[in-house]
Parts: sequence; structure tokens; C-alpha cells
Amino acid sequence: MIPQHPFPITGRTLSRADVQSLLSSTDGALTFVQCDFDDADLTRLDLRGASFIECSFVEAALSRAQLADTRWRQCKGRQADFELADLTDAQFERCDLNNTQWRRARLASARFNNVKLTGARLAEVAGLGLVFEESLLISTDLRGLSFRKQRLVQLDLSDADLTGCDFTDVVFDGGSLRNANLTKTRFAGADLRQVDLGGLKLPDTSVLKGATISYHQAAELLAELGLHVA
Repeated sequence: MIPQHPFPITGRTLSRADVQSLLSSTDGALTFVQCDFDDADLTRLDLRGASFIECSFVEAALSRAQLADTRWRQCKGRQADFELADLTDAQFERCDLNNTQWRRARLASARFNNVKLTGARLAEVAGLGLVFEESLLISTDLRGLSFRKQRLVQLDLSDADLTGCDFTDVVFDGGSLRNANLTKTRFAGADLRQVDLGGLKLPDTSVLKGATISYHQAAELLAELGLHVA
């Protein structure tokens, strides 16, 4: 466990120079509360173990930053750039991270709980153990990610790009795959009975080989062919 700085930094607008000064003045991890980092250049900074509570990072640059073991709660980071950042074991809770960039970021064992990631780009991330719960991933680029053997709780993946994703043995607890791109996606052994499959067209259903769906879902898929289940 990384020790926390005894005094949280509260209610400040912080530039790169301000953050560097704070980092140089303490050996412990920093805690920021209701701070404004909008448009700040935080690239390559070492913020391992830091906590961010109700902070704003709109359009901030965090590429290549060291952000392992960080905690983010109720933060706003629209269009922030996390490309190539190390976010191993990071935890995000109730954050707005729409249209963010995560290309080639390290997200091993990171957790996103009740997070808005609409339009985010997470292709090519290192995501072993990455977990999403009750989050909006609408139109999100998740190409190539593995969710193997996870229980996915209330994930809205509508219109998401799931090309090459691995959902082998996954259990979907609610959520949506409506109109998602399922090119070369794997669902062998997956339980899809509680997820919205609306908009899936044949021959798209071939990707569902080996998955379990409900009678109702099967009827909806057959209806796409003009057939009716009696």
C-alpha cells in the first residue's frame, strides 16, 4: 500500500508545474479533492497511488503517465488522453469519461464501476483482469479485449465495436449488445439470455455459435428472416 499525503489538496486549479511542485514536496501519494485539471498537460508524470475525488480532467493530457494504484471517484474527464499510461490496478467509480483515449494503455486489473465511457477508444490496451461493472460503453472501441469467464453486470455495449473480442463462458447479467459490431467475436459457452440482442442481423448470428439464448431471443432472431415461431 502506497502511503497517502496527510493533507488533501482541495478546490484548486492545477497546472503541470503545480503538480510537479506537489510531487517534489512529498514522499507519499497525493489526494486531490474537487480540483480542476482541465486542459492540463500531465504527460509522463508519476502519480502512482494518487486519489482523485470529484476532480475534473476535461481534455487533459495524461499520456504515458504513471497512474498505477490510483483511485478516481466522481471525476469528469471528457476527451482526456490516457494513451500509453500505466493504470495497473486503477479504480474508477461513478466517473464521466466519455470520448476518452486509452490506446495501448496498461489496464491490467483495473476496475470501472458505474462509469460513462461512451465513445471511448480502448483498442490495443493491455487489459488482463480488466473489469467493467454497470457502465455505459455505447459506441466504445473495445476491439480485441478478452472478457473470458467474467460475469458482466449491466453493461450497455450498444453500437460498440467488439471486433475480435472474447466472451467465451461469459455470463451477461442484463445489459445490451444492440447493434454492436460482432465481427469475429467469440461467444462459445456464453449465457446471453439476459442481454438485449436487438439489431443483430443474420448471418451475424453465426458468431453466437455455442452460446445460450432464450426462446424469446431466438424468436426475435428468426423474425429477422421473416419467420415466426408458433
